Amino acid sequence: MRAQTIYVDAVKGKSEATGTITDPLLSLEKAMTIANSFAGKEQVSIKLEPGLYVLSQETIVKTSREDNDTLKFTIEAVHMPDDKDWQPAKMPVIQSVSSNNSKVQFTHSVGFMVGKSNVSFKGLKFVGNASPDVAYYYPITRENENLYGLEVSQCYFIGEKNSTRLQSGLWTHGAGIHVDHCIFYNCRNAMVLIKSIKDLSITNSIIYGAYESAIWFGPSEAEFVFRNNIVTHCNFFWVRPKDTQPLYTFSNSLITENDNYMGYISGDLVPTPNSNLKEIGIRKQGQVKLVEIKTDRDQPHNYLNLSPASDGNDLHAGIFKK
Repeated sequence: MRAQTIYVDAVKGKSEATGTITDPLLSLEKAMTIANSFAGKEQVSIKLEPGLYVLSQETIVKTSREDNDTLKFTIEAVHMPDDKDWQPAKMPVIQSVSSNNSKVQFTHSVGFMVGKSNVSFKGLKFVGNASPDVAYYYPITRENENLYGLEVSQCYFIGEKNSTRLQSGLWTHGAGIHVDHCIFYNCRNAMVLIKSIKDLSITNSIIYGAYESAIWFGPSEAEFVFRNNIVTHCNFFWVRPKDTQPLYTFSNSLITENDNYMGYISGDLVPTPNSNLKEIGIRKQGQVKLVEIKTDRDQPHNYLNLSPASDGNDLHAGIFKK
């Protein structure tokens, strides 16, 4: 199947470019506006060269086919982490500077609003929103619980609660959410997954320093896959609505050095030992050490991945698949 592809380059692009590989656009927002007008029966791909991409408003991921559009829509880096020539500086950085742009449920700011099924984000770094009036920022949101297919792969989500807060990397509803080889670092929550959650998988990912919870989960009782993950230095590992008791299966993961394990949502988050769990190969002892930037001029190639001295290296969690 052919694809409609738009290239964007935040450094070398032009405002009035054609969006080809040799004539890239400058603005991601303009590329998204063009993609919103597509009505063909072809997949859509927006490819980002290295650089900083600023979202000044809620950016909707859709085409003009609206509800009839089930074709894949991908927003991805030109250079992926497993490429031989990849370096951290080649990873496109997505930052919102938008003030609060949504009042759904409560006042907050959205980066990308997923408005169609079968959307993928690959090889991107999402950082928090520095706007002074924004308390709750969600880089990726999907409100429509009837949508399906959302892949997030080899992405960073990096927040800092005193400056560029990031409430949750994903706030999503619906089916077919697949998160793989991602790193969530100092987000308030890594993921908020609420309505109609089914066909969910969270694999090979690192969640570090979630100061509310790693996973905020809704009332779903559908089976899901949670495998080969590392969750550490978080307030809670997993929280669910009060008076729910679904069976959760967690496998082959290191969940250690967190303040609380399971909890429920009742205004505040409340620890609970009474959870219906099936744990297969879950380790709760171990010390996680990340590769962090120190005084070196350049970012380490594997920054925020596990250091060689860390427990959990056998799980192959982190930004690299190879």
